[in-house]
Amino acid sequence: MSIEQLLARAALVCQQREVRFTPTRQNVFCLMAQHKGAISAYDLLEQLKTLEPNAKPPTVYRALDFLLTQGFVHKVESLNAFLFCEHFDEHHPMQLLICNDCGLVIELHDAAINSAFEQQALLHGFAIINQSIEAHGRCQQCSSAA
Repeated sequence: MSIEQLLARAALVCQQREVRFTPTRQNVFCLMAQHKGAISAYDLLEQLKTLEPNAKPPTVYRALDFLLTQGFVHKVESLNAFLFCEHFDEHHPMQLLICNDCGLVIELHDAAINSAFEQQALLHGFAIINQSIEAHGRCQQCSSAA
């Protein structure tokens, strides 16, 4: 799907949710959609400055907070980075596989893993509010190169 198609879909989602999809939020959305893999807020800020020269850290953090809230991006907690998500118009279980060598991040959507995790939480009387399952290792390409 093209960046333009993703942006149009996101604009429609924002309209339906009655939230403002400001030009800065759209710029950060597009930068995230163009980036393959996870990216830090400061690397994103450097890219944003090419479009908005006066952008500062709070600018990008506010935009990322919005994108997180709307489900357009995920936070990769262990890397303190962000990952674009094309499945933003639906709630979905998510697990991340992260390559320690090349930084590749693979987003999985395994309902069985999510269900087992939720069942274990319930057994322990725990109510999950936010969930992030991340596994670190080596991707197939890096394993082949070693």
